[in-house]
Amino acid sequence: MRAAIFEGVGKPLSIQTVADPTPAPDQVILTVENAGICGSDLHMSEGEHTPAGLILGHEFAGTIAAVGSAVTGWKAGDRVTALPLNACNSCDACDQGLPALCSETLFTGCYLNAQGAYAQYVAARGSMLQRLPDGVSFEEGAMVEPLAVGHHIVGMAEMPRGASVLVLGGGPIGAAVALFARHAGARDVIVSEMSESRRARAMDVGATAVIDPRKEDVLEAFRKATGKARPSVVFECVGLPGMMRQAVDFAAVRGRVVIAGVVFQEDTLAPIAALGKEVTIRFSQAYTESDFAAVIDALARREVDTQPLHTATVSLDELPEAFEALRKPTTQCKVLIKP
Repeated sequence: MRAAIFEGVGKPLSIQTVADPTPAPDQVILTVENAGICGSDLHMSEGEHTPAGLILGHEFAGTIAAVGSAVTGWKAGDRVTALPLNACNSCDACDQGLPALCSETLFTGCYLNAQGAYAQYVAARGSMLQRLPDGVSFEEGAMVEPLAVGHHIVGMAEMPRGASVLVLGGGPIGAAVALFARHAGARDVIVSEMSESRRARAMDVGATAVIDPRKEDVLEAFRKATGKARPSVVFECVGLPGMMRQAVDFAAVRGRVVIAGVVFQEDTLAPIAALGKEVTIRFSQAYTESDFAAVIDALARREVDTQPLHTATVSLDELPEAFEALRKPTTQCKVLIKP
């Protein structure tokens, strides 16, 4: 098969012909119809510990091409997406139905023994498959994974209907959070984002107002837009040091803060700010099978629209150039690959 291979930091992805994958007993092999480029793929390609020879890509949809001997209920030709997880199935997290939190899980597209979907074929656990209804396209199927991240983040807030929420960051995940916050019944969804194109996209997916934090005082702008002094729920989707503290400072008395932005270095927080308002702080990582199922159902019912998020599709041959272009400021949101 043809695949985009990571050869090292500072080198563009290389399109090569490699061996077709074969299914382990508990796996299926998918013909990749569409795969998505994620910001985490870009970060991995800049990491010194990322192994050469890796095929990136954990957002994908396709048709089943081969079925492992231990997989039941699936056949060649079935239209699917899958959670890109290869968990141990024997730890506390797995027992709770939380394979993304398994300390032994291998995320597809992050390990040489769990190669990703920037290729014509990809392996997936049979237990992680999710069927795509006829009305859900492969393009939408490849976007289920990032949408499931947003769905999970909103679910972690246990948000009451009619809530007034503030989303910090309007990138792909912030936009997905805005979409599903509205879908879950939030009255006000205010997105704070520096990029003009991202602010516009946030409005397209359901935000009720947007804020440019470089030009406006965020809380004052929030008050003007909602009539509320402070948000009852704050979603932090930026992932820079200091944003967690800012989210707590913005939150209302007994407000809820969900941290979804990824920060690898140490960060600081003034506990008294949270203590004085009895703020609840939760962290959100990845998703569950029920998040995938809920997103697919919402897509099938046409309750959510991915079109504002899907900004480009490229071929495998065009991928290296498109991948490098995403390292710079861009108006792109979700770029899909059609191998």
